[in-house]
Amino acid sequence: MRIHLSALGCRLNEAELEQWATAFTKAGDQIATEPAEADVLVLNTCAVTREAVRKSRQKLQKLQRDNPQAKLVVSGCYSELEPANALAELGVDLIVPNTRKDELVTLTRHAFADLSMPQAATLPANAALFTRNRHRAFIKIQDGCRYRCTFCIVTVARGAERSRTIADIVEEVRALEADEVREVVLTGVHVGGYGSDLDTNLEALVKALLDDTDIPRIRFASVEPWDLSPGFLDLFANPRVQPHMHLPLQSGSDTVLRRMARRCKTVDFNALTQSLREAVPNFNITTDIIAGFPGETEQEWADSMDFIATQGFGHIHAFTYSERDGTRAATLPDSVPMEIRQQRSRQLHQLGDQLKNEQLSRSIGTVADVLWERGRQTSNEQGQSIWTHQGYTPNYQRVRTQSHENLANRILPVKLTGIEDGKLTGTSQM
Repeated sequence: MRIHLSALGCRLNEAELEQWATAFTKAGDQIATEPAEADVLVLNTCAVTREAVRKSRQKLQKLQRDNPQAKLVVSGCYSELEPANALAELGVDLIVPNTRKDELVTLTRHAFADLSMPQAATLPANAALFTRNRHRAFIKIQDGCRYRCTFCIVTVARGAERSRTIADIVEEVRALEADEVREVVLTGVHVGGYGSDLDTNLEALVKALLDDTDIPRIRFASVEPWDLSPGFLDLFANPRVQPHMHLPLQSGSDTVLRRMARRCKTVDFNALTQSLREAVPNFNITTDIIAGFPGETEQEWADSMDFIATQGFGHIHAFTYSERDGTRAATLPDSVPMEIRQQRSRQLHQLGDQLKNEQLSRSIGTVADVLWERGRQTSNEQGQSIWTHQGYTPNYQRVRTQSHENLANRILPVKLTGIEDGKLTGTSQM
């Protein structure tokens, strides 16, 4: 069969897509880069917000329009929460629950093994898989979450925590390394809780990857700030562990954090960010913040903004609170009017832009190793080839450069020279 894979939402969904692509190919199927080329369309959906639900439904409709003859397979949080008859009306032929995602390839092949193949061309699995980010791969290390933050629907949709073994993850990283992947991002629903069901932890996993693989760069997806083991910060002494963490704060007000059932106070969060920056200079910390949580008063919002301003975040992923049926937050009193939520969200975006620009400015004049992504080739007035590339520093600052040669998938020292459109610019020092 020829399979087209797509995902919405989090990096975990992307990681699962990569696993499915590898498994389909090993089973003898081909990965189609365009929906019109496929026998089967697989969509990994999201439901973290009402907007994510809307986009998931919209994507399903578009896939069906693009290729009405193809079978449509859906998994992910939206499909977990939506009634099966509603999905059937959208043309879905097979629903794979989150708890059976590891079986998606087997279930799909069993359901549609007799489909005939269209004649459209496809690319090998690795080429299709890494079309956007050939250098970077997302590694699913666990699924599910034991906590119940009052705003979160994902823990309802994903279920109990389930971790992959260290040996299994090491084997996957070795295979990616052999395929010239230069960076892995460890992802999951509750990354910091990795190994709670296997009598191990995230620190042990990273040590195993450092000892048993040669992958040049290891990153983390979102990690809850209360989950880190005592020796975790020591990992960053190894330059292969990249000095960036996404630590979701959600609010800078302790009273709002209590209503959210978050397990971290602002004083604890501040202590962690200071420790990380003491461990590694220029450590980049990014975060999530919700604006307009139920009951959030003007004073709580002011307190939140004051605290956020002290943290020097490199990026703030700002969410305007939206009610999600099935969460405790949706039943809380004193809902904040939508116009005030949106106003606070705009204020948060402005503060986030200010903090990001301050951090980028501090990097100008320094030299950093950048992993370059695929570039765009053009010609100058003299007819010479010019490559325009973008890539990331170790602390996850985006850099743009121009070169007379293709730098894709290479890690090179770069002199950081300026800021354009919210990105650093640099000159290769090779």
